Amino acid sequence: MMNVLGISALYHDSGASLIVNGEIIAAAQEERFTRIKHDLRMPANAVQYCLQEAKMKAADIDIVVFYDNPLYTLDRYIKNIITAGDDSRDIIERSFDSMFSDKLWIHKSLEGILGKNPKRKFLVCEHHVSHAASAFYPSPFEKAVVVTLDGVGEWATTTIGVGSGSKLVLKEELRFPHSLGLLYSAFTYFCGFKVNSGDYKFMGLAPYGEPVYEDIIRNELLDIKEDGSFQLNLEYFDYQYGRAMTNHKFEQLFGGARRLPETEITKREMDIAASAQKVVEDIILKMIQHAKMAYGADIENLVLAGGVALNCVANGKIKNSNIFKNMWIQPAAGDAGGSLGAALYASYQYAGISREIKENDSQKGSYLGPRYSSDEIEKYLKDNQYIYHRLDESILYKKIAEELAAERVIGLFQGRMEFGPRALGNRSIIADARSEQMQVKLNKKIKYRESFRPFAPSVLKEDVAEYFELADESPYMLIVEDVCKERRQAATVQDDLKKYNNNMLEIVKKKRSDIPAVTHVDYSARIQTVSEETNPYYYKVLTEFKNLTGYSVIVNTSFNVRGEPIVCTPRNAYECFMRTDMDVLVLENYILYKNEQPEWHETEDWRKLYVLD
Repeated sequence: MMNVLGISALYHDSGASLIVNGEIIAAAQEERFTRIKHDLRMPANAVQYCLQEAKMKAADIDIVVFYDNPLYTLDRYIKNIITAGDDSRDIIERSFDSMFSDKLWIHKSLEGILGKNPKRKFLVCEHHVSHAASAFYPSPFEKAVVVTLDGVGEWATTTIGVGSGSKLVLKEELRFPHSLGLLYSAFTYFCGFKVNSGDYKFMGLAPYGEPVYEDIIRNELLDIKEDGSFQLNLEYFDYQYGRAMTNHKFEQLFGGARRLPETEITKREMDIAASAQKVVEDIILKMIQHAKMAYGADIENLVLAGGVALNCVANGKIKNSNIFKNMWIQPAAGDAGGSLGAALYASYQYAGISREIKENDSQKGSYLGPRYSSDEIEKYLKDNQYIYHRLDESILYKKIAEELAAERVIGLFQGRMEFGPRALGNRSIIADARSEQMQVKLNKKIKYRESFRPFAPSVLKEDVAEYFELADESPYMLIVEDVCKERRQAATVQDDLKKYNNNMLEIVKKKRSDIPAVTHVDYSARIQTVSEETNPYYYKVLTEFKNLTGYSVIVNTSFNVRGEPIVCTPRNAYECFMRTDMDVLVLENYILYKNEQPEWHETEDWRKLYVLD
């Protein structure tokens, strides 16, 4: 037996993953246990969960591997200070303590979690190798071109490599401070969203705008080469000095100061989002084309990871480009997934374990977190004297479908928690995609978030082409495609913006298809296909909904509210249920109705517990 524990921590989205003889056993983000969104601390709770899931003790771990090389990161830090010269004060004040304490003494921190064991190996893995490994090794491909894109890891910001069997080699890299992830984060910041957690909001805003700033971005901010490599004009950015992402010169270029968080979103922000998204997509496509020409002459498969790989709009463009025949994206593409990649890399490249390739993938649907038995759930409900109904499986799924068809919003908690940022039917809020009011209701009264944000559809795998212009699977909700033309209703975003004086709430209310709750303003949707093999419970819910309504597509959004991590425990689920306007809570085979529950009392404003993202 070879037990390998992967760790990501101390930057953002810490996590832990456990691999036994090359098989993924467990993986989870620390935030789910601490309830601190994007928790970056050492993942003590996630480690403990992994051990419990495998029925192991800390002494059973043979190898611990960290997803980043602290010495290489320190090298970048020092050289960045030297380059900044007299303007390096902010870099030093911001990061000096963490750089020379926690980040250089990872092994000591891990001993505090696992205890000392002289037989245990401690390894470090380069950041982008971790990303690349997380993309290639779980994929269903014997051989693939690997592309990773993020903000920065040590020095690298983008890499291209090749995986074959158990081997993985990176061939090229783009280096800090020239970073596609940091460029996107700079625009995210400038438009008033939070870096590292607001990028998907910025992406969702893009369809409301027009790419009127595209030429300015290309001519002033970037020098883009044909192979997709580029250099940033650093005169417009301040992140290299440890300060804000953008500076006064950037403000002048885009007509004034950055939008402050929580203030009105104007046409300028919409157009900046549309422009930045288009430029980023074009750069990525150039990179993918170069990767194919340089390393993929006899390779039909592409795999992606890194935070930029969560840009599902760009992923859809890659897929439709047909540069590669097949594509697989790591569902935990960000830093948390680095723990998985580091553990897999150590298993195959260091420990010499032989890689076993699965037909779909070896990610197990990314259902790698904790689950709670019916007995555990019932004990929690009884102990707290909550009103519940236990349903036999023969009627459970039909009952859920009936509640959905009645336009009730359901919190669904079942099976193992998802690993990665997407809820995939196990820790989800679900609703009827046919409802014209549902998107506004979910944003305003359930999620407490911005009105313009779209919602994703879950659809039976075999029916996806009936609703969307997608013929393949999208099990991890990482690809955006359009709603089928025959289902659309005519609407023009720019005309609507003028008509409603840029009021996005009114635009969102406008029906654009016969599944309006999952149709974005440009007719796009971020699709999750659901298969019986991967998630039989969720598949049965969709099947019963189809039997009842004729539609096999529903709304799926993560079971949380703005600023809060996705729920992990039955208690998390119940509290989120009671704090919102959700109508029904389903915990495995137990169903709870809001109007039957005891009166809910908060001891404090719970939203103050979470930092708005």
